[in-house]
Amino acid sequence: MLNSNAAASILTAEALLAAYAAGQRNFEEVNLPGVALAGCDLKGADLSYADLSDANLRGANLRGADLSYANLRGADCTHIDLRGAMLIGTDLRAATLHEANLHEADYDPNETRFPEGFDPQQAGMRRDRD
Repeated sequence: MLNSNAAASILTAEALLAAYAAGQRNFEEVNLPGVALAGCDLKGADLSYADLSDANLRGANLRGADLSYANLRGADCTHIDLRGAMLIGTDLRAATLHEANLHEADYDPNETRFPEGFDPQQAGMRRDRD
């Protein structure tokens, strides 16, 4: 688990992307509401328990990322690549998922929260449990 000092050092999109470019992948509990990460590559990053509410993630590559229990409420996830991502308990309420690629992303039907009217099975997602 990321210690609070490491999470506290990531305060901007630039700091997050620089740490990722340097090889860091654990960004658990990072607190970046409203962050602008459009088009970024964070493939395979651990963003579990992160606050990315109202973030601009348009066109981002988060393939295989762990977003378990992350807050993406109100985030712009248009054209995002979330193939194979972990979305267990993720809050996606009010997120924009227009043309998002969620194929094979894992979700928990009891804990993952989707925008109103969103059908995870139609999006090709996998139920983590019944």
